[in-house]
Amino acid sequence: MITALEKIIRSCFPKTKTGERIGGAFLAVLVVAVSISVPGVILFFAYRYVWQLGLAVETFMCYQIFAVKALKDESGKVYTALTEQGVEGGRRAVSMIVGRDTEALSEEGVMKAAVETVAENTSDGVVAPLFYMIIGGALLGFGYKAVNTMDSMIGYRNERYQYFGTAAARLDDVLNFIPARLSAWLMLAASFLTGMDVRNAFRVYKRDRKKHKSPNAAQTESVMAGALCIELAGNAWYFGKLCKKPAIGEPIRKIEAEDIRRSHRLLYVTAVLALILFAGIRGMI
Repeated sequence: MITALEKIIRSCFPKTKTGERIGGAFLAVLVVAVSISVPGVILFFAYRYVWQLGLAVETFMCYQIFAVKALKDESGKVYTALTEQGVEGGRRAVSMIVGRDTEALSEEGVMKAAVETVAENTSDGVVAPLFYMIIGGALLGFGYKAVNTMDSMIGYRNERYQYFGTAAARLDDVLNFIPARLSAWLMLAASFLTGMDVRNAFRVYKRDRKKHKSPNAAQTESVMAGALCIELAGNAWYFGKLCKKPAIGEPIRKIEAEDIRRSHRLLYVTAVLALILFAGIRGMI
């Protein structure tokens, strides 16, 4: 829907900075409205017919939104490809889950990209959706995922989306502001529970949590880097252009493929802690 609407909207608005910004905002409103209204209509009739049917349908919808296993499986494919096929296989596998150019990534670059993806999407794909589902059920969960998907598709600072993707990127920043910070603190607790270096994680978090153009992305990346005692982020290539980024964490030790699996432990424990926290708050309310 995002791809189809983009083509239509671009043909209707002037190709100026203002025109593209307005068109991108119009796209964002349409996508979110449809993403909420379609499941809303389904749930309305399901609950109206029999509440058990509505509960079953909404439970399935929430299951689709919550992405713990998918995140673990997709990043796990990078680990498998690296260990079985080498760096070329790792590049192909990681290209499926990151937006950066992967053709020339070193083995270290592939591992960093996979671990960073787990770190960032622990918030975007797990804690944030759960946060919004606890507030507004599947409908608000789908609304959040619509925004997050738009950001991953058109929220780039390149020639094509510099202005058209502004609304999607800004909306994603706003919706992730609270969940990203909750995710970081939950991941710190997970670092302690999994026996990782929680002191270093907290130190790196305090120092590096703002080292990203996004106000949210470095929150969990800094905790992950500190807990694993490795360095993440740094310069990366996007659409053929070098994007200079500061490093997050420090290379206390060299990153290795096993760090992808270690990131999975942090992912799962963070997810469980989030579920306990949000369910407890919901129960109190």
